Amino acid sequence: MSEKNVNEIYNEYVERIVKEGAENETVRIALGRAIAAFRKNRQQALNKYPHTVVMADEVRRIKEYSIEHMEELVDKACEAIEENHGHCYKAKNKDEALKIFDRIIGTGKTIVQSKSLTAEEISLRHHLQEKGNEVFETDLGEFITQLLGNRPMHILAPAINVPREKVAELLEKYTGEKIDHRNIPEMVNAVRKILRDKYFNAHFGINGANVISADTGSMFIIENEGNARLVTGAPPVEIALIGMEKVVPTLQDAFKTVEVTWRYANYKMPAYLNIISGPSKTGDIEKVITYGAHGPKELHVIFLDNGRTEMAKDPVYREALYCLRCGACLYECPVYEITAGYYGKKYLGGIGTIWDAFTTVGFKESAPMAYTCLRCGRCKKTCPLKIDTPKMVSKLRNDLKKMGLVPEPIKMFAEEILKLAKEL
Repeated sequence: MSEKNVNEIYNEYVERIVKEGAENETVRIALGRAIAAFRKNRQQALNKYPHTVVMADEVRRIKEYSIEHMEELVDKACEAIEENHGHCYKAKNKDEALKIFDRIIGTGKTIVQSKSLTAEEISLRHHLQEKGNEVFETDLGEFITQLLGNRPMHILAPAINVPREKVAELLEKYTGEKIDHRNIPEMVNAVRKILRDKYFNAHFGINGANVISADTGSMFIIENEGNARLVTGAPPVEIALIGMEKVVPTLQDAFKTVEVTWRYANYKMPAYLNIISGPSKTGDIEKVITYGAHGPKELHVIFLDNGRTEMAKDPVYREALYCLRCGACLYECPVYEITAGYYGKKYLGGIGTIWDAFTTVGFKESAPMAYTCLRCGRCKKTCPLKIDTPKMVSKLRNDLKKMGLVPEPIKMFAEEILKLAKEL
């Protein structure tokens, strides 16, 4: 099969973003509900804890230093993890990461997985399933997208595009039981029943992390559902997949980073903040440290590069690595508001275009997305770290021109996107 040219890629992208996104009334209804709630909740959180805005400036400086010293900090984190009786690996790319998972897991296993955009980046669940393993997404939104056979539509709320009526239909089909299409708590309880025994029968639990401290090797996981706590606590073996950009120098830096993250993600305080530094252990019998008490007996941590070190070398693109994954920019993006997760491949929105170019689909596949961004600056204004996404997108467009990767009808496409956005 011949390789697609940039115009073919463009045509497929336009069909998807307009037909499946902008003209999909179901998506518009679900997004409208979610965006209004998010904006209200975020403002309430920042009003109650105004120091968060000041702290965000400090976290920006922490991330600037961390990305400048990223490889050095990863090495330091690995030392700490191994000192804590964990196992540490560094994967240069997607293939290396998947091979590490294959060596640890093998085939025929049951796996529970908490939400991880990095796992989505390398298509981890699909790979493990192809190897003969049974994998369950445990985040409610991710579980819904798994049932749909779809991909996440937001980095925090993967099923943001799915209205409650559709969720009820999915769960009725899966469980064979009648579910009230208006009763969201009933839907949540149905998923709880489905997944409850999976945690304790799984051979492996897989998780990501919001941030990790280099000095102690501690992973921080923000959550509200409690599923990540079970994924990282119930199975006998825990495996963490973490992007290199998530490492910060100290434990104190990590605490500041997660606080800014959850506030801008619209939470006054998350229900759970998990901090994991090694496998479970006890010293209660004669002070002899024994590993594998009530929690996992083994901890494996995989640090993924997959284009991050290349991104870090560029003074403009490296800002994408500062991203905390709070999701605030997407809720302010006028194009995302009408297209949802169809604006992107693995990553979403303007900043997601940069991530896709470097980590997943490459520059050619990212060309149409680069011209989807309006460069209006609303994302930068709402970003806690003031990441200059419009500047990065402008550089990407210039680089695409130099590579000869600009689709021919792109001007018409950009005008159409602008017209759709102005209708909001």
